[in-house]
Amino acid sequence: MTVTIFSIFTAAIFIFNIILAAALVFLERRDASSTWAWLLVLFFIPIFGFFIYLLLGRRLRKKTLFKWKGNKRIGIESLIAQQMNELHDNSFAFKDYNTKKYKDLIYLHLRNNGALLTQDNSVQIFNDGREKFNSLIKDIEQATNHIHIQYYIFRLDELGTRIVNALTEKAKEGVKVRLLYDDMGSRSLSKRHFKQLIEAGGEVETFFPSILPIINPRLNYRNHRKISVIDGQVGYIGGFNVGDEYIGLSRKFGYWRDTHLRIEGSALHPLQTRFVRDWNQASTRHDIEYDEFFFPVKPAKGNTSMQIVSSGPDEDWEQIKDGYLKLIHLARDYIYIQTPYFIPDASFYDAIRIAALSGIDVRIMIPNKPDHPFVYWATYSYAGQMLRAGARVFIYDNGFLHTKMIVTDNKASTVGTANIDVRSFKLNFEVNAFIYDEKISTDLAELFHRDVKLSTELTYEMYLDRTRMIKTKESIARLLAPIL
Repeated sequence: MTVTIFSIFTAAIFIFNIILAAALVFLERRDASSTWAWLLVLFFIPIFGFFIYLLLGRRLRKKTLFKWKGNKRIGIESLIAQQMNELHDNSFAFKDYNTKKYKDLIYLHLRNNGALLTQDNSVQIFNDGREKFNSLIKDIEQATNHIHIQYYIFRLDELGTRIVNALTEKAKEGVKVRLLYDDMGSRSLSKRHFKQLIEAGGEVETFFPSILPIINPRLNYRNHRKISVIDGQVGYIGGFNVGDEYIGLSRKFGYWRDTHLRIEGSALHPLQTRFVRDWNQASTRHDIEYDEFFFPVKPAKGNTSMQIVSSGPDEDWEQIKDGYLKLIHLARDYIYIQTPYFIPDASFYDAIRIAALSGIDVRIMIPNKPDHPFVYWATYSYAGQMLRAGARVFIYDNGFLHTKMIVTDNKASTVGTANIDVRSFKLNFEVNAFIYDEKISTDLAELFHRDVKLSTELTYEMYLDRTRMIKTKESIARLLAPIL
């Protein structure tokens, strides 16, 4: 009798796995590598594999998550059409000849993402967390109208408490304060932790909150963006989250090397729009309606050209990845990449491999320590493969490298939240600044060269000499790479 029950139970599991596998192959129409990775999980870890799939594998329903009627009020749609037409008939007025060289990439972002090109921006680069957050808090303290803050990770430790206290004081002064955080990235938080800020008049919202008290069944589809906009005059975008580790106070990670941008200029309009859309998706009672003080008209602050590009699983295209690929294809002299996770899909891997084989100086910098072990060993594996193609790989030794940056030819660059992995390309909501400016790109390249001095170069001989244990870890991580 026991044998019969066990046999029936085993057969039921087998049939259930077949049904789910068929659904993966025939209904969801994933790419082949992702499908095979999930098939391995389902068949080698029955039952548990199903629950892992529920947490990580379900697709986001394709629906419009970020509607906002204010687009028409600020003329974004008409400006997009105008810029596309002028680029198409070569009548667009470029303020800088260098920017014109990237006309195809600019057009791609306009058509693919509705990312306006703005040419009057002033940009300040931060690569140290203390300097970045000191600047942000100073701008918060000077706010007179509104403060919009959005982070994937927000911790109420020393740094987070300092920021919340500054926001609370501004709310008491009558400044409209809105704080948005991701429920999974900031899973230790709830709105009750912001009681004083809310009582002072501030508003706090959570992106994709859990319907369960402990486990969030939507581990994927997280809002990985980090955006701050103060008074529509000053904005921040980049890789730093809010937490003590991001200012170098973590014993595990030590110094935290990241990159963030402070922006003044017309790029604040699309950055503000991105925040408003994310806020309205998360808000249940406090939707933001259009008001002209969100989009002030002001004199030009600089001459840096840029586009604010966002991507997410609600879209049909992988906009930021497409921008990365086009930037790589346009490179003629060098491509410098800094990323904590280098787990490229086939298209990105082929693009960077071909660039290296073509004689372009390809240099990739990754961390020397993992914050996610499987991700780290997959990164190490792909980096090792790039050495065969002639790329140079550097292991950053001065703490933890979290920067998401690509710079090419001292002319164009991108900084933001998107890593080089499937999660950032397909599963997370991300945002990057694509910059067409010789000075900013040169400054970013110089920071890369400075970091090289704090790194160990990984040679192909060193990679071949790795231990059997490392090879095993790499093999397992590579199998799971499409779903990491």
